[in-house]
Amino acid sequence: MGGISLNYLVRRLLVFFLTLWVAATLIFIIPRLAPGDPISAMIARLSYQAGFVENSDQIIEGWKERFGLNDPIYVQYFRFMGGILQGDLGYSLARFPSTVTELVGRALPWTIGLVGIATFIFFTVGNLCGALLVWTKSPKLIKVLIPMSMIFTSIPPLLAGLLLVYVFGFLLELFPQTYAYSYKFARPEFTIDFIANVIHHGFLPAMAIVLVTFGYWALGMRGMMVTIEGEDYMILAQAKGLKPFYVLYRYMIRNAILPQMTALAVSIGTLVSGSVLVEVIFNYNGMGTLIFTAIREQDFGLIQGTSFILITTSALAVLIIDLSYPLIDPRISLEGR
Repeated sequence: MGGISLNYLVRRLLVFFLTLWVAATLIFIIPRLAPGDPISAMIARLSYQAGFVENSDQIIEGWKERFGLNDPIYVQYFRFMGGILQGDLGYSLARFPSTVTELVGRALPWTIGLVGIATFIFFTVGNLCGALLVWTKSPKLIKVLIPMSMIFTSIPPLLAGLLLVYVFGFLLELFPQTYAYSYKFARPEFTIDFIANVIHHGFLPAMAIVLVTFGYWALGMRGMMVTIEGEDYMILAQAKGLKPFYVLYRYMIRNAILPQMTALAVSIGTLVSGSVLVEVIFNYNGMGTLIFTAIREQDFGLIQGTSFILITTSALAVLIIDLSYPLIDPRISLEGR
């Protein structure tokens, strides 16, 4: 197992599945704490739009019976947990007969692409900028420009998205203001034109996330680089006459990057939740827009399903990082410690 003991692997897997169980339980309970129910809310919206819905009481009771909302809470809980174990997230109450799995399957790839690319950019750029701020061989111009660019860190993603839409979408008309791809494509397709169109549409949403995030990683990397400057291995590397750039990436960055990797895994959930408003602003076809719509429509099934998928993604990222530590830093021993 490449240095990973069986005991450590089992403990990490137990923590992973315990996290999923606790998360699923909270996801089941929290939406039911809100006043009202999704069926009544749906009928109320129909009544507002049409002015009147005939036999609304019978319709509400019929739909409650159809989705099992009249069953005792513990029956609903075990049904929900059993569905998760079978990979069945149930039906969307507001978009019946569509299933939650179908809706998530259409939205998740877009969020993975958007957040994944944005994460790669701000993590790489942020850590590189933080390293260059400490490196004595960095040009003075870089040490001036990097702190100036961190002013965007104080801007919420919502305002950053609006600013980018106004400047690059409305004034300069360089990028589309909404949607994940153009209307000229009837459906997603694996062609160069479609991929280029998706990248063109996704540039502004990705930059809205990158601009407000990379500064945190730069500051964190700077702090870690400062702590290792006086270490014995750094003095030895300089005494051996190694090239400065080799010392930078082989000794400094490699030893400073481990806490950053840990922080990245822990922040995956925050990144996705932060992209919700960005996706709503750009009307992007991702999980953010889906979650926003589910909350607005009080769609229990969709709220539960999307939230569970996001928490599972975050927990899986933490698990992968934990198991990857020996590859990042061989000093780490996983033999039960």
